[in-house]
Amino acid sequence: MSPRAPPTLTSVRGVLAGHATDRKESTGATVVLFPRGAQGAIEVRGGAPGTYHTDGLGAMGSMGMVGALFFAGGSLYGLDAARGVRRFVLSSGGGTRLWGSHPKLVRITGAVVFDLPRDHPLRADYDELGYRAALAASRKPLEPGLVGAGTGTAVGKLNGREFSMKGGIGTSAVAVPGGHTLGALVVMNAVGSVVDPATGAVIAGTRSREGKGWATREEILSRWTRARRATDDRGTVLVTVATDLAVTRWELARMARAANDAVARCVVPAHMATDGDFAVAVTTDLRGPQWPGGEERPYPGALADLLGLLTEEAVTNAITQSVRVSNPAT
Repeated sequence: MSPRAPPTLTSVRGVLAGHATDRKESTGATVVLFPRGAQGAIEVRGGAPGTYHTDGLGAMGSMGMVGALFFAGGSLYGLDAARGVRRFVLSSGGGTRLWGSHPKLVRITGAVVFDLPRDHPLRADYDELGYRAALAASRKPLEPGLVGAGTGTAVGKLNGREFSMKGGIGTSAVAVPGGHTLGALVVMNAVGSVVDPATGAVIAGTRSREGKGWATREEILSRWTRARRATDDRGTVLVTVATDLAVTRWELARMARAANDAVARCVVPAHMATDGDFAVAVTTDLRGPQWPGGEERPYPGALADLLGLLTEEAVTNAITQSVRVSNPAT
């Protein structure tokens, strides 16, 4: 009997996900589809985000509905992946028709990471990658590592890209009381190093210029006094958290905040001026908020606290998985 695959984002009911990977150009796209729709909320903490149609999921958004999410490399070029996702959804009969024979609308939200190459031509066509990732989306366990939007990513770039390590995709899921699931997906392209919160030890990050272990605090701080190439210092951690438990948008917003809190626990430093850190939380159950187990909530906000705790666990697991899978020799 083959071992059971570990839980991933696709363990959540109503979630499909897939990758498109371009090994030649070291970039890619990852797409998450919600065939029956989903409601979401976002929190952006990075100072240099590259996002697509996120305001509708923000605090001032009226509905917060989403049909698909995409993450892509290519910096702002990667935003074109939305066109491929839309093309796939419409060709599959999806989308929302507002009235009559008017074309359907597809509610797409996305974000990109900075993985632009120095030593070979830039890939400018992310439409195709968005389509291929959407085409590959399924309920199968999502593959982690250097795939999809994580293909060309790195972590620990404070000493320059040549002293960094691989980033990649990470994904995990945890059980929610009442038979529900909460899953997480991360794209790791951080400037900072990654630590394991359980031990406080660095598990992937900025290597010393002398080639012996991790860069010291003094070495990193001294670099701030010298001129640096800005491309070394651009990073992003993109996070999706999904649950099949019905919750309010306020609770989703608290989940997105908890996801970013988990990033801050694992990435040092996090949420920098040149980062595009972004977290989105969604529910695939649109029936209205419920307390798992059917009992009364013990206090106002109890469900948000429970889901926040589980979100931090799932995101932390996904972050540590991403760099361990992408750097197997460490």
